[in-house]
Amino acid sequence: MRERLGMACLLAAVMVVPALAQERQVQETIAIDAYAAATPFPHFWEEMFGSGRAILSLRESYRDDLTAVKGVTGFKYVRFHAILHDEVGVYDEDEKGQAKYNFTYVDQIYDGLLKRGVRPVVEISFMPKKLAAKDAPHAFWYKPNVAPPKDYARWDALVKAFAEHLVQRYGIEEVSQWYFEVWNEPNIDFWVGEPKQVTYFELYKQTARTVKAVNPRLRIGGPATAASEWIPEFLKTMHNERVPVDFVSTHAYADENFEHTFTKAELPPMDDRVCAVVKGVHAQIAASPMPKLPLFITEWNVVGLDGARDTTFVGPALANTIRECDGLTKMMSFWTFSDVFEEDGVKPEPFLGYFGLIAPGGIRKPSFSAFSMLHHLGNERLANAAKDALVTREPDGTLVVAVWSEADPHVDGVHKQMRLQFEHMPVDAAVRVTRLDATHGNTMAAYKAMGSPRYPTQAQIAQLNAASETGTPEIMALRQGRIDVDVPVNALVLLEVAGR
Repeated sequence: MRERLGMACLLAAVMVVPALAQERQVQETIAIDAYAAATPFPHFWEEMFGSGRAILSLRESYRDDLTAVKGVTGFKYVRFHAILHDEVGVYDEDEKGQAKYNFTYVDQIYDGLLKRGVRPVVEISFMPKKLAAKDAPHAFWYKPNVAPPKDYARWDALVKAFAEHLVQRYGIEEVSQWYFEVWNEPNIDFWVGEPKQVTYFELYKQTARTVKAVNPRLRIGGPATAASEWIPEFLKTMHNERVPVDFVSTHAYADENFEHTFTKAELPPMDDRVCAVVKGVHAQIAASPMPKLPLFITEWNVVGLDGARDTTFVGPALANTIRECDGLTKMMSFWTFSDVFEEDGVKPEPFLGYFGLIAPGGIRKPSFSAFSMLHHLGNERLANAAKDALVTREPDGTLVVAVWSEADPHVDGVHKQMRLQFEHMPVDAAVRVTRLDATHGNTMAAYKAMGSPRYPTQAQIAQLNAASETGTPEIMALRQGRIDVDVPVNALVLLEVAGR
């Protein structure tokens, strides 16, 4: 009882939370027809997550966070950098310059994933220093080498030994369900080959052919570019030279400018930007010599300005991205599932606006709650023209509806009074309502209310994770086939409406 009273006081203290934007109030009515046209609705947004680099997966904190996110999303794949980085110990050379391979940590890394029900998207990167054409450390804290190989025969031999080892250890039936991706963002500073595109394409050709030579059932793709670049050129080159490509991968972030894709006048608002880019890449694939290839967005995230990724803003931003990207991509990998993440060093405190769903110490952010809520969307999507709603159906006829009010940082927001009017549903159907807003699931506000401790104690972490819960769903009912829902700025509301 004392713990409950303490949490009640804490939540009361965070009833008023600084908004990301000013708000005005409007009324809105959304008509929802249970007999509207339905399409399959695979949960493409929660099939894959990203994480920092390979060696982090050996940590208990990483594995705990992975288990937690797996528990609320059921995700199947994780992608990280640097499986060939020197800290993993894969490649060395003896005193005569002969290659030596060591897969001890590789086994521990992949064993840990598989034990937890998650398969890898194997990003084949970065270059072992003794195999690199030059010393080219990236600016990341862990200084991966981003140079081409000094000898492609040695690179091919390493890739061959690596792939053969995985097949021997885990079996082709298992490894054929993985994906192999060549490098990371070679169009920017993760690749220093010159000219960039030509030298990356050579890396891809060598690597893809080597992997397929180990077993043609292994699946490989690329170009894993930042900001959706190089897709037409990549597909044309690989088709013309008969290089295997099983999927197309690229990245898109909501706060990128995409200068090569849009003019300044054409640039979409940030909340629409990711899927505008995805739609463009989807069209590029369809117009290419390989029009049937699946598209994977192997990195994406919502707007990061003003620490927005630590706030309830992620809920509506995620929901809107799902709405817009449905049907355009097979998998989108949210970057990242956890803030066990060291691109710019060890995190000095929680809630610094980083990418993950879970802050250092295992503190679950509002983004964790957002993914947890949207996991409950059904497996069919019903046609609906509203731009702030997703209408889905479960096999038993239950309608699961997400509604939201999104405001990017520095954009005026709207506090919505929504009336949902249902057709072809029981007029008094039971409704379960779950909320993510200023007073539900708002861990960031609870953290501020306790004084923003730099190193929260275990008791404080437990208190914060209690605040991260969206709470027991409110049980309501339709009245004459409708329900009124209050949706503040940057709030997400999920309604589960019982069928017949």
